[in-house]
Amino acid sequence: MHTFLASSSMQLSVPPNHFQPMKIVALGDSLIYGFGDPEKGGWIEQLRRWWMLPDSAGHILYNLGVRGDRTQQVAQRLEVEFRHRGELRNRVPDLIILSVGVNDSARLARPDGRSYTDFSLFEKEIASLLDLAQQLCPVLFVGMVPVDEAKMPFLDCFYYNHADQYRYKEATRIACTKRQIPYLDIFEQWMERGENWRLKRLSEDGLHPNTLGYQALLDDVINWDAIPLVGFANAAYHS
Repeated sequence: MHTFLASSSMQLSVPPNHFQPMKIVALGDSLIYGFGDPEKGGWIEQLRRWWMLPDSAGHILYNLGVRGDRTQQVAQRLEVEFRHRGELRNRVPDLIILSVGVNDSARLARPDGRSYTDFSLFEKEIASLLDLAQQLCPVLFVGMVPVDEAKMPFLDCFYYNHADQYRYKEATRIACTKRQIPYLDIFEQWMERGENWRLKRLSEDGLHPNTLGYQALLDDVINWDAIPLVGFANAAYHS
């Protein structure tokens, strides 16, 4: 079982144990939603189903991913989503998982077009999102997946590239570090595994992981030192 190393200001609202399932909300874009994986529904869906099995830890997991969301849109719905997940004795969630930012990094209309979200504005918005989330409960952040640049543009208008992805993910990682929020650098991990490895795990659109990609993402998450949840390790062998 992994442990959650956090400051005293980030203690779980209800400490997890074998008798008290945790309630978790996952907010973000299509990486949370699971778009591109018609077989298993993405990594969040696989965890949700695993935790519904009779011999699992029984954690409650809400997939609140919205395709195309940028940081500002996630921030706008964060607290409302959080406050409406109190069905178990009106308890609020114990943990927020965030994953957003790749849509902010896109260039519009052409490879050198303006950024969908200006970088300086993004820095302010990601800081605001993290501050708001951290006021509610402990937070984990799962970073973006590197795209296939050769498949751009996406939907004939969005140009994603690794250089811009790196800038936006680094801004996010630094903002998380300043707030002692664990950040899983998926971009760096996948880039280190090589182009052939990556391309086999991306959908035809060049932006979203495929079923194999979401399986790799799930494996990366459950082997992450920051994960505090009973049942993650077992899920790796049953997905």
